Amino acid sequence: MTEQNSRVSVGKSWPLGVTLTETGANVAVWAPDATLVELCVFTDAEEQRIPVPYRDGGVWYAHVEGITEGTRYGLRAAGPHQPENGLRFNPAKLLIDPYAQVLTGPLSWDCLMRAYAVGPGDDMVQDDRDSAPVVPKAIVQGPPQGPDPSLNRPIRPWNETVIYEAHVKGLTQQHPDIPEDIRGTYAALAHPVVVEHLKKLGVTALELLPIQAFIDDEFLVRQGKSNYWGYQPIAWQAPEPRYAYRDADTEIRQAVHTLHEAGIEVILDIVFNHTGEGSEMGPTLSCRGLNNPGYYQLTDGGRHYVDVTGTGNSLNPDADMVMRLVLDSMRHWVTRYGIDGFRFDLASTLGRTEDRFTPNSPFFYTVRQDPLLAGVKLIAEPWDLGIDGYQLGHYPYPWKEWNDSYRDKVRRAWRGESLGTTDMGSCLTGSANLFDHSGRSASSSINFVTAHDGFTLNDVVSYNNKHNEANGEDNRDGHNENVSDNMGAEGLTEDPAINKARERRIRGMLATLFVSQGVPMLLAGDELRNSQGGNNNAYAQDNEIGWVDWSHRSEVEFISRLSAMRKRLPLLRQRNFLHGGTREDGEIDIQWFKANGQTPTDDDWHSSELTTLGVEIRGVAGYRSGEELTGSVFLIINVGDETNVALPPQISWHLELDSAHEDAHGDFTEHYVAPAQSVIVLSSP
Repeated sequence: MTEQNSRVSVGKSWPLGVTLTETGANVAVWAPDATLVELCVFTDAEEQRIPVPYRDGGVWYAHVEGITEGTRYGLRAAGPHQPENGLRFNPAKLLIDPYAQVLTGPLSWDCLMRAYAVGPGDDMVQDDRDSAPVVPKAIVQGPPQGPDPSLNRPIRPWNETVIYEAHVKGLTQQHPDIPEDIRGTYAALAHPVVVEHLKKLGVTALELLPIQAFIDDEFLVRQGKSNYWGYQPIAWQAPEPRYAYRDADTEIRQAVHTLHEAGIEVILDIVFNHTGEGSEMGPTLSCRGLNNPGYYQLTDGGRHYVDVTGTGNSLNPDADMVMRLVLDSMRHWVTRYGIDGFRFDLASTLGRTEDRFTPNSPFFYTVRQDPLLAGVKLIAEPWDLGIDGYQLGHYPYPWKEWNDSYRDKVRRAWRGESLGTTDMGSCLTGSANLFDHSGRSASSSINFVTAHDGFTLNDVVSYNNKHNEANGEDNRDGHNENVSDNMGAEGLTEDPAINKARERRIRGMLATLFVSQGVPMLLAGDELRNSQGGNNNAYAQDNEIGWVDWSHRSEVEFISRLSAMRKRLPLLRQRNFLHGGTREDGEIDIQWFKANGQTPTDDDWHSSELTTLGVEIRGVAGYRSGEELTGSVFLIINVGDETNVALPPQISWHLELDSAHEDAHGDFTEHYVAPAQSVIVLSSP
């Protein structure tokens, strides 16, 4: 770029970021306390710094001629260096545009990214070393190429949704039928073997761990590790470059379009509660160098960061321009990449006003009324580490929530605790005690027994204790209580009795998941009996520990049967909560039974001996969608020994599933002998 074709003129203060025009690009950057903002254009030979001279409402802006698609750029901002007041400007540090849409490469911590000089004073003394050599550059993005994934959305109702949580690289890195050169990439997600596998399982939504551009933070780099899970974001609109085969933008669009064609939605796990810049001792890469007190929650007069996320900083959701960035980023993923929904990491942070969570926060209200975002799937991880951070069940319509209470109760029950004291009745009916308020549906609970954070399902029945030695933290990291049971041997064993018992318990937990009201979520690899060797915090394990092992196919057929059964029996996935109401046909919509056919008393529900439970379910009373459902299903949950279970009086009950006997079939009238550690599903027309 020459001086002649980089002429600067008045542009617009919106949209934020660098946006192509016919003759160049409009540049707009939010930095209200800066004294100078520069657009830094990079060629192979040099960096050209172009002042952005116009200002309106804290936004610096200009039109710069000569900027074209593919131009590499960064930002620099000068201003007061007053860490004690929260101002941390340092023009020596190249900054990534918060609105960057493509990066030249992955981010990995380097000492040049520090904005302070090591030594006396620490972060109070400014470091004047140039960070440009180690900071990836943003790339000006042009119009999208290829098929448009926003035009072929499956648009699945929540009560028909089955989620599969996966890591882009971890899912495909070891698949033997995917060409080696695309394994672990966005392109691999569109490979026919992946698509067909998801379809066979009955998956309707693929939920991907973070793919917003993130940083390998200092702690991991010093250990020779990487940030495998990706929960340290830097550029919220830019795809993570390390998962690209050739071109991340095109590959993601193609993958989403292909999955849509197969009837599968795509949900992104997004991180808007903090950034990878960390505490005051972290790197200056983007937001900190542009508007530290605007982007972050500060304390001690601005000297330090509020940290309700455990990462060193917390985003400031009260700032209107921060909310604008979050919403603009969501819209970008929805429009350019056809994304169908979002799972919000530590979502309680975004629901905070001042220091407290509120379901009426500006963020929740704004998302709900947004005409583009109101129709996408919204899932909350309903907690953070701050005061009143655990908010399970307190999110407003239309949010759904990860139900970790369901996970722990189901694990406890299958570990041998009473079905009454573990509240299995609530688990099977969508956790109405948590979610049945404010007009919320019975699909508000995202039910899961495993997720990326914690043991895999195979490890839940194979380990009593975590084994995180590979993480380099002396096994101190990760949860200490996993509600697991090794069933007689820690880890792998050749004992056939233990292995058979493990398989039966795994199938019992999977069946429980699919017969529960709410939305079931599977962890990628559980269908393959994937193990992480007892590691319950594989956040830094970009290797065989964290990747899915495709050498086993043991539960694929079983899960396929479960999902087909759930699809075939709408009584298992109703829109409204069951409360024992009387239907228009005179039948009760839900009734509970002990093994002898009697109704459990209050004492029974609190008894440690309740290991077998039956429940007859009909369409929900009082709602048209429920009243229109005919027939009933009878579920038997037996976490104890073989039990003869009396069946509710019907002409005949047809066996849909016996989780312990794969080939069991037939019709039954008076009783069914439930095998030890089993789930039974019978239907009556």
